[in-house]
Amino acid sequence: MEEKSSGPGDRTGTAAEKLRLLRQQELDLWRKNAPRLRRRNLITGLGIGAFVVGMFTYTILSVKQERIVEELDEESRIRIYRGPRTGANS
Repeated sequence: MEEKSSGPGDRTGTAAEKLRLLRQQELDLWRKNAPRLRRRNLITGLGIGAFVVGMFTYTILSVKQERIVEELDEESRIRIYRGPRTGANS
């Protein structure tokens, strides 16, 4: 029978087995924590999305209000230039 030598080949095999075991443990840890991480990522994504939609909506509404105010200002300027409506000038 052949005896195993304790040369550099054994160290590599042992290191490779340790690396494989470490990777397997990491994979098991990821599988165990994946649902919790997905849930956190989903909550974070929804929070960021809600903030973006809210900011966009607020911006659009504020721009529309500025247009309305500008239209009212324009109407008031026209009325001021025309002067008051009385029986003599209507």
